[in-house]
Amino acid sequence: MHAIVIAKQSRPVAPGVSLREDWPDPAPPAPGWAVVKTLCSAFNHMDLWVGRGVPGLELAYPRVSGCDGCGIIEAVGSDADHAWLGKQVIYNAALRVNQPPASNPGPDEPPASTLAPEYELIGEHRFGAHAAKFLVPVDNLACVDGCDPIEAAGFGLCALTAYSMMVTKGNLRPGQSVLITGIGGGVATSALAIAKHLGCPVAVTSRHQWKLDRAVELGADCAILDEGSDWSRAVRTWTDKRGVDMAVDSVGKVAHLSCIKSLARGGAYVTPGCTTGPDATTDLARIFWNQLRLLGSTMGSNEEFREVVSLFRAGVLKPVIDKVFTPAECCDAYERLEHGEQFGKIVIDWR
Repeated sequence: MHAIVIAKQSRPVAPGVSLREDWPDPAPPAPGWAVVKTLCSAFNHMDLWVGRGVPGLELAYPRVSGCDGCGIIEAVGSDADHAWLGKQVIYNAALRVNQPPASNPGPDEPPASTLAPEYELIGEHRFGAHAAKFLVPVDNLACVDGCDPIEAAGFGLCALTAYSMMVTKGNLRPGQSVLITGIGGGVATSALAIAKHLGCPVAVTSRHQWKLDRAVELGADCAILDEGSDWSRAVRTWTDKRGVDMAVDSVGKVAHLSCIKSLARGGAYVTPGCTTGPDATTDLARIFWNQLRLLGSTMGSNEEFREVVSLFRAGVLKPVIDKVFTPAECCDAYERLEHGEQFGKIVIDWR
């Protein structure tokens, strides 16, 4: 079958990527799994990490990435409901592993009531959706019959990530103010859509004026050009010195301290990543004195996935689509992602 294949770890990633016609078909689905015939697949920053190499994770090459995709169920494992066959679906790429014992714990087992789940990722640990067909657990599927496959492919992981960190973990309430750094990526644009759905005023930052202008078109209320200095004063001016209730930051090192300074008392700093580095400088005095919450978030559960997909099916939330490529244009797609030229999701149309 056709597949977009990363030959080896490299930086930049794009020169090591090619469209192959001889990639093996997926194996018949094991119990609990399904084979999906791909309609469209979409890129995440994780596709670059797979190409560059993930610290602490040994990956075999060549390999196929792709954490987001939309397709038609072609086959299911022996224990699955055959009603899935022929359905158009998207999937939660997060596979939960090492779950704590549900019952009969050992005598020395601590309570697991606050233990966060550990995830592996389709498209990282396992081959993903940048191929004509791929495998996914049935439990991770959501039906999107009648939806645009391009939009559906671009919705899943970024919307889930934003929803889990903002709504589930951050407990964002309607009308609270939100700051989103580095607007333009899939998680940031999903966060903007979720915040506006909840009636929240939103400030965004970017190093590019054209991305700020685009965000304002999508409903952002305050646009701050990040020129490399502390921009927290601009956020506090926008909020009449109060500060924002939530800062959504996937930029990391260069934006963290400005986010902390931008938060109102009791505000939440939520992060799903750190594209500029993990070793940020913070302000502990502000954190304890203003009773701030610092929350890390990775992907989300299947239950959260079904909640946010319900909003997609209802037309309440939609992804921002940056550009659509053919499989033969895969190197161009990787280059666009690697250069940070996108606003929203980059999609491959396999039809």
